[in-house]
Parts: sequence; C-alpha cells; structure tokens
Amino acid sequence: MTDTRSFSAGHHAIAIFAMALVVAASNYLVQFPVEHVVGGINLADTLTWGAFTYPIAFLVTDLTNRRFGPAAARKVVISGFALAIVVPMIFWTLDEAFTTPRILIASGTAFLVAQLLDVTIFDKLRRMTWWKAPMASSLIGSVIDTLLFFGIAFSASFAFVDALFGSEDGSLAFPVPFLGIGGETEVLLWISLAVGDLMVKVLVALALLAPYRIVLNIFRPVPDGSVA
Repeated sequence: MTDTRSFSAGHHAIAIFAMALVVAASNYLVQFPVEHVVGGINLADTLTWGAFTYPIAFLVTDLTNRRFGPAAARKVVISGFALAIVVPMIFWTLDEAFTTPRILIASGTAFLVAQLLDVTIFDKLRRMTWWKAPMASSLIGSVIDTLLFFGIAFSASFAFVDALFGSEDGSLAFPVPFLGIGGETEVLLWISLAVGDLMVKVLVALALLAPYRIVLNIFRPVPDGSVA
C-alpha cells in the first residue's frame, strides 16, 4: 500500500472541513478592520481580523502535502475552495450583509492561485530542512494571495464587479496615512490594509511552524512527492 492510498475518505473529509472553515471565516472577518489604536497607530487603517485566520489554510495544505503528497494536497485545496465559496454564497442569498459577491470572487481567485502555488513550491523543497518548505511556500503564497485578494476586492479598478451584481461599490480607494502611522505619507486604504495584513500573515506563518513541527512528529511524511 502506498502513502497516496492511505489518504482515506476520512482524512479527506477532515482536511476539507478544516480548509473550508478557515476560508469561510476569513472571508467574513476580512470585512472588519481591527478597531484599535496601538502606539499611535490606527490599526483600522492597517489590519483586518481575517489576517489572523487565513494563514491556517497554508498549515492545512502543507501538512496534507507533507503527509500524503502534492496530489492529495491539491484535492484538498480544490474541494475546500468549492465548499468555502458555495456555503458563503448560500448565506449571502439569505443575508446580503454576510459577504459580497466581489469578496467571494476575490477570495476564490486568490485562494486557488496562492494555494496551488504553495503546493508546488512545498513539493520542490520537501527534501530540505523541515521548516524551509512550509516557510518558503507559505510566505510566497501569502504575498500572491494578498495582492490578488485586496486588489480585486477593494481597488477601484474592480468596482465593476459590484455593479454587475447590483451591489454598492465596496472599493477602499481613498487616501489614509500609510499603516495608520500618520505623517505626510498617504496611500489608498486597500494598499495600507494589504501591507498590514501581509505583515501579520508572515508573523502568523512563523508562529504556525510550531504546530506544524508537532504534527509532523506524529505522522510519518511522504519522503518523495513524486509518489503522490
């Protein structure tokens, strides 16, 4: 029996549920800025709550990839994506305040591109020191995800998406102090939020190396991604 065959329906269901839960929660939380001021920095111009939850998606992908190989990880990404987009869309039809089609499109695009890239990078680096593959793949994936999500969801260039669905323009394209620090340097709000979110994602990715290592010690990884 190969490691790929050991990726049972139960493993698949657990990984998909975890992925869908993380993405659905992040889609909802990204609509809410962190309304606090720390050291004179207005976090509402810098950060959304979604930055704290989304990096867990990379943890789910990387653990699946390490244990069962890239083919299994891609299945989890695609299945989790479908579930995480369909369920919020159902909630949106019941309550339009839950999310917006534009955010769902932005999330879906960013998620698929970033997560599938994460799977590829991780597999290329899987034979290196244990922390290098998850660290490199998560960091690069986070940069791509942040650029795509915030660009589509909040830049004025994609305001037409809201118009297509008859929604209010959700663009955050007005100037604010960069990272809420103040002074004369101003950028568009969506850019400040993107940079702030990325900084937090990097810190969370570093912190998640600890649980990754713990789980890695419990489960025997696939030694070579080519078998999967």
